Amino acid sequence: MNKVKTGILLSILILMACGRKIETKEQKQSKKSTSLDLAALLDTIWENEQMPISKRDSAFHAYGDESEEYKKYQALYKKNHQLNEQKIAEILKDGWPDFNEIGEQGNLTICNVLQHSSPEIRVKYLPLMRKATKNEQLSPWLLARTEDRIATDCGELQVYGGQIKYYPETETFDVWPIVDPENVDKRRAEIGLEPMAQFLKDRRVPLEWNLEEQIKRTAEFESTKNKQE
Repeated sequence: MNKVKTGILLSILILMACGRKIETKEQKQSKKSTSLDLAALLDTIWENEQMPISKRDSAFHAYGDESEEYKKYQALYKKNHQLNEQKIAEILKDGWPDFNEIGEQGNLTICNVLQHSSPEIRVKYLPLMRKATKNEQLSPWLLARTEDRIATDCGELQVYGGQIKYYPETETFDVWPIVDPENVDKRRAEIGLEPMAQFLKDRRVPLEWNLEEQIKRTAEFESTKNKQE
């Protein structure tokens, strides 16, 4: 009789163990499926965000911002961005996604949409980005790019030199003035970024890095700001 009871008990324990294994396997499959779905969603967001920007910028350089081609892609970009911003807000409502689920490209997609949003949106998500960077879920250079953008929003000097602006008075693009431009490459290297000269050379529309000119522009920027204050 004891042997029968023991056998029944062992059978129950084996079934319980198998049940736990099956549940764990299902959970893993569900998690993997969710990760793939999120990565695929971010890929779609990237395409919908970047495609009209690329075509719009090409039209700008070829025909100017009054051309029908430019206006068409600018309108498409605005429409897509509004939807993308809503999707990113939904993704971030419970915190920053795990890097293992979305990878560097997924992070780049999220940060690009935030970059293209309003200054208020960028400031809203800055603490979350800082937390994600601290937890090694977000690369420091993506955080640095956002901090530079916020600095330009506020009319302050940027730190890492990632923000390029169009200056209507000269009808040219240039780097937004940088704090302590002599050491910008050192700061960039600390977060894994290439030197300014290489960064500007690799842009879709290349620019030339002239340190002496940037030192002069920073001094003029600070002088003007001091006078305004």
